[in-house]
Amino acid sequence: MSAISQQPIGRSAIFYALLDKVSNAAALERPVLIMGERGTGKELIASRLHFLSPRWEQSYIRVNCAAFTDEMLDKELFGQSFLDGREDTNGRFYLADEGTLFLDNIEQTTLRLQEKLMRAIEYGHFEAGLETEVQEVDVRIIAASGTDLRECVAKGTFREDLLDRLAFDVVHLPPLRIRPDDIAPLAEHFGRKASGGLNAESFPGFTPEVLAQLESLSWPGNVRELKNVIERSVANSFLQDESLSHPIERLYLDPFEGPEWVKALTPTSSHKVEDKSVSGNTGPANTDATFNDRVMTFERRLIDEALSSQDHHQGKAANYLGLSYHQFRGLLRKHGLKK
Repeated sequence: MSAISQQPIGRSAIFYALLDKVSNAAALERPVLIMGERGTGKELIASRLHFLSPRWEQSYIRVNCAAFTDEMLDKELFGQSFLDGREDTNGRFYLADEGTLFLDNIEQTTLRLQEKLMRAIEYGHFEAGLETEVQEVDVRIIAASGTDLRECVAKGTFREDLLDRLAFDVVHLPPLRIRPDDIAPLAEHFGRKASGGLNAESFPGFTPEVLAQLESLSWPGNVRELKNVIERSVANSFLQDESLSHPIERLYLDPFEGPEWVKALTPTSSHKVEDKSVSGNTGPANTDATFNDRVMTFERRLIDEALSSQDHHQGKAANYLGLSYHQFRGLLRKHGLKK
């Protein structure tokens, strides 16, 4: 017997209205189309639709339509039969008989396969590959798309008759930016899970400043992006202090944001780093200096900038430069700055 693996988390009025919508749609045993931006939890809601339905004890089969070519997806969904004595293979439709089949990224299917899907949904039967015998199934379809399928119909990339059948009921998932009241409980949940994965004794939460920052961001990647940011921030805080003894006070939003030397190597930012962030000198570089001398000078400027901007806190200065504390201490010794 199966069970819901994850529970939706939130406290906003929009969130509770969504749960009511899902509960009502789950009981009908008709096709449901889930629409939402990336990271809004389409797979989580599809799972909830199944496990709140009368079919909850039967099979729940998931297929990511974007993960297969047209021919492979055809075999994956409808199976394959052989005329040379090899054993036939059953597809996901067959495996989901009397249960639910979740088709994620359904906009990625071809018009040919959409026609086959439409007939299977409409008539409850299909032919597998070369097999002439019709296979009858009782399957509830839940489909999801991050694209407005009405626009796909207008462009000629999605069949209108299939959309009509899928859209018996449509569940719209709200983006995170319009439900800021849900950000704090979601962040707390992800923070506790992340700290547990690090074997920390407890999760200390977030500073008020960090919570305010979390609620001020637009989160284009929605809940998935929030989850990644929280996990990254908790992990970096843990590595910096070798524990989670105080609330998280910094968010690591951009994983591609490297230390200052990375920015210095980027053509678009090298002049900014040299002229403003580090030296404050708009004049030409000393061309008489050797390469190693210039590297040492640049490193010293980065060290001075990091210490100055972080109130001479070495741990924070190391973090500012994207270094571990021990790496930063080694850099101080290299430049004769060890106290």
